[in-house]
Amino acid sequence: QVQLVESGGGLVQPGGSLRLSCAASGSIIDINAMGWYRQAPGKQRELVAIIISGGSINYADSVKGRFTISRDGAKNTLYLQMNSLKPEDTAVYYCNANLRQYGSSWYRDYWGQGTQVTVSS
Repeated sequence: QVQLVESGGGLVQPGGSLRLSCAASGSIIDINAMGWYRQAPGKQRELVAIIISGGSINYADSVKGRFTISRDGAKNTLYLQMNSLKPEDTAVYYCNANLRQYGSSWYRDYWGQGTQVTVSS
C-alpha cells in the first residue's frame, strides 16, 4: 500500500516562509510525477507546482519566483519551499504522486491527507 505523508504546514505572517515535505512510502517501483496542489475554502483544487520524470518543472503563475519545488529521488520525498508568502496562499496543500506499484502494469494517482498553510498577520 502506498502512503503520502505531508508535513511542514502552519501559521506564518505575510512575507514569511514555510517548507513543506511529502514522503512517499510503500511498494513503489517508479514515480512518473510528483506535485503540490492546494485548495482554498470555496475554491477548486489547483496545481501549485509539479516535477515530471526527466526533470521538467512547472509552476502556477501565482507562485512563480516565490515557491521552489524539489525532490529527493533516493528518498521518494518531495519538498516545496515557499517564500514571500501572501494571504492568498492560505489553503490546504496536498501532495500528489503519479506512480506505479510493484505487481501493477499501470500508473495511478495517490494523494496525501493535506496540510494547512495559513498566512495571516
